[in-house]
Amino acid sequence: MKYADSEKRKLVNRLSRARGQIEAMQAALENDASCTALLQQAVACRGAMDGFIGTVIEHHVRQHVVESGATEESRAVAAEELIKVVHAYLT
Repeated sequence: MKYADSEKRKLVNRLSRARGQIEAMQAALENDASCTALLQQAVACRGAMDGFIGTVIEHHVRQHVVESGATEESRAVAAEELIKVVHAYLT
């Protein structure tokens, strides 16, 4: 999938935040942080990943499902791909 430079930068930033949060979680664990502190970091990391996933799903829908130049067949394939990914994510 092709992303505009601004979209790609936003996704890279989200992944960088998630990486930083995972590193902070690891450091907190190594320093015997409380369960509450670890869970707060885990939730923040999950939020960053959920934002990343949401952005990629939105891009997929816009570029491959509702794109005006797409054929009916390519739209159906793109929709099925998305359904599989969302199903795997939610279950």
